[in-house]
Amino acid sequence: MKQIKILIFGLPGSGKSTLAKELCELLNGVWLNADEIRQEYNDWDFSMEGRIRQANRMRHLSDGVVRAGKIAVADFVCPTEKAREDFNADFVIWMDTIKEGRFEDTNRIFEIPTNYDYVVKEWVPETAERIKLQLLEKNV
Repeated sequence: MKQIKILIFGLPGSGKSTLAKELCELLNGVWLNADEIRQEYNDWDFSMEGRIRQANRMRHLSDGVVRAGKIAVADFVCPTEKAREDFNADFVIWMDTIKEGRFEDTNRIFEIPTNYDYVVKEWVPETAERIKLQLLEKNV
């Protein structure tokens, strides 16, 4: 599989990190977890400005992984259509497993997506394998 940038997004608690970890193992990818990156940068600002800064950081780090010839798997809320569009992923996975997350401010700004390649409505053990097969079929 060629180097690509994968975005796994959804509300907090929807299973993004669980899927990202498993998918990275299957694809031999590099996992970029938003919480770990926020911790590394010591940046827990969830204002709109802070969210934009984090989205730009996630994009920049993911682009670097792809430039290095690897598969980037980024998991973060990415709450708006604009943020998802700006991230510019090659393959987008929406974790639609919950209708409300644990943070009311995130629930308020989260926009239901209109553009994605794969939706997870319910977590099953084969989810990551199914996504890998779809990636292979699409020759992404």
